[in-house]
Amino acid sequence: MVETAETDIAVVGAGIVGVACALQLARQGRRVTLVDRQAPGRGASYGNAGHLATEQVFPIADLSILKRLPRMLLDPMGPLRLDWKYLPKAMPWFTRLLLNLRPGPFQRSVAGIRSLNEGSLGAWQRLLGSIGRGELFQEDGSLLVFERPESRQALEALRARMQQQAVAVDFWSADTVREAAPQLSPSLLGGLFFPRTGHFIDPYRVVCELFEAAKASGVRFVQAQVDGGRLHSGGVRLASDQGTFDARQVLISCGAHSAQLTATLTGKQVPLDTERGYHLMLPGEHQRLPFAVTSLERKFIMTPMAEGLRLAGTVEFAGLDAPPSMQRAWQLHRLSKGLFRRDLSVEGATPWMGFRPSLPDSLPVIDRVCDGRVLLAFGHQHLGLTQAAVTAEWVGRLADRERGADMAAYRLDRF
Repeated sequence: MVETAETDIAVVGAGIVGVACALQLARQGRRVTLVDRQAPGRGASYGNAGHLATEQVFPIADLSILKRLPRMLLDPMGPLRLDWKYLPKAMPWFTRLLLNLRPGPFQRSVAGIRSLNEGSLGAWQRLLGSIGRGELFQEDGSLLVFERPESRQALEALRARMQQQAVAVDFWSADTVREAAPQLSPSLLGGLFFPRTGHFIDPYRVVCELFEAAKASGVRFVQAQVDGGRLHSGGVRLASDQGTFDARQVLISCGAHSAQLTATLTGKQVPLDTERGYHLMLPGEHQRLPFAVTSLERKFIMTPMAEGLRLAGTVEFAGLDAPPSMQRAWQLHRLSKGLFRRDLSVEGATPWMGFRPSLPDSLPVIDRVCDGRVLLAFGHQHLGLTQAAVTAEWVGRLADRERGADMAAYRLDRF
């Protein structure tokens, strides 16, 4: 049983966002208890693509999703899949998604994503530098390649849209691609290079190193499943399978599992769903790529890491309860065929699936509600790793009762 203990802030969720926030809050002098049903970093943070995706300033979908909906339902191996059995439950979420594709809401989403992304690189440099682990991040850019002549127009249009959003982007010819990444196929026609991005060489180790720094700063970890709680005059009492404990404040940052606790404590129903993401880790592929490479046509990313090459990027909407479909992870290897001079080896390969928390406007909730007793930091969709460090800085401001105008887009009451 967890003894009832006085703590300033209980952080529920020990993924990359929760751990970064716990460290930030402890450094600001708070007594912090970090709570998760599993060890830190073992959820979605364990298997993300490892890409610092500051260039991805657009929402997770645009109006073309209407044309793709039949294929999403019928193609189990497509890059974006909606399980037909989950469709009735997903329809309210998708309806909200479509409403957010109208020009006004869409531009608000772009502005909100861009605001977080613009601060992400610097925040990560500060955070990793503060724990002496700057080597875990490589600021070496990323590349989006294309193969078909008919794709050039779409690529140029994307480049123009990104330049309008002040995203640093360069067009690379086929020769430039071959020079920078000689193991890629000579059939590639070129691509877009994003110099202000990079990749983490081991995303799970990043969480672990931050967790060790948090413990050294006084953060206490409790492995428990938080089942609910209630607010009281002195703060909040959380109920878990290991007992109850009190805190003056709670930070809800448990990713795709955040909606129920948020509703219990705030009375607000949040339209949170999950993008089920898959990866395939190739331990025998250490020297194939110098930086992360994404295929425009094949719609997946390949990131070099300390343990090999990680293929990731497929999205599935099937909820939290359906079993993983690991053939989707293996499909990533099939998608890689033809992108290299020599096919990638799958010897010792391991598949994985995790839950990315997504809201229909593609923005997270970062807020302070219920007279300051409840802090919120969840719903970062596939940008959780990218935005974790800057989110931690913003949560630190909220804990100190600072709420700038730049936080308005992420408020809970927008729903």
